Amino acid sequence: MNAVSIRDLRFAYPSARSSDGFALSLPSWDVPRGARVALHGPSGCGKSTLLAVIAGALPAAASRLEVQGPDLTTLSESARRAHRIRHVGFVFQDYPLVDYLDATDNVLFPYRLNPALTLDAAARDRAAALLAELGLAGKERRAPRRLSQGERQRVAIARALVTEPSILLADEPTAGLDPARSAAVLELLEGLCESRELTLLLVTHDPAILSRFDAQLDVGPLGGDS
Repeated sequence: MNAVSIRDLRFAYPSARSSDGFALSLPSWDVPRGARVALHGPSGCGKSTLLAVIAGALPAAASRLEVQGPDLTTLSESARRAHRIRHVGFVFQDYPLVDYLDATDNVLFPYRLNPALTLDAAARDRAAALLAELGLAGKERRAPRRLSQGERQRVAIARALVTEPSILLADEPTAGLDPARSAAVLELLEGLCESRELTLLLVTHDPAILSRFDAQLDVGPLGGDS
């Protein structure tokens, strides 16, 4: 069964500068569950936009836009949001954390944002277990300013996984990193996804890492913005 199945996807931003605006199209794309897929292409080609559409954060026209089962084109905005909360985890390029929250509370931050999530003992246990798994045992109460860059990255990754998503979307998580640190982040994400049987869709500008993935999608011909 596929984690993502797309047919005839079309998405457009209106533009004050152009009557055409920005258009993204994808005739056909299937991602098997558990696959690791790299989305690549030049800056501004639509990679980040495609992730947002797959997450259900941006509505798009399509004859099929199935993500972990449901066809998102048939769901209301609230239903897409509920589906996203339940099934999708995000890792962003700059690993943003909340300065006034410690590591544990940053991991649990999705439960503050989303009333549909229940912050119970099981969620707290998952947060503690993730921090320990990621080498942050003993640093659970440290604020982001007291953590190294690598430690902040791992807190952000734990936050993406604490709700137990089935698909992980990573938007250029290795941008600006040297080759050794980039490889370490990729190995970490790959290991976490493999142990949890997660599908990984990762946006990158770095052609050197493409061989690490099961499949690739060159978004370059598909659109004109990101």
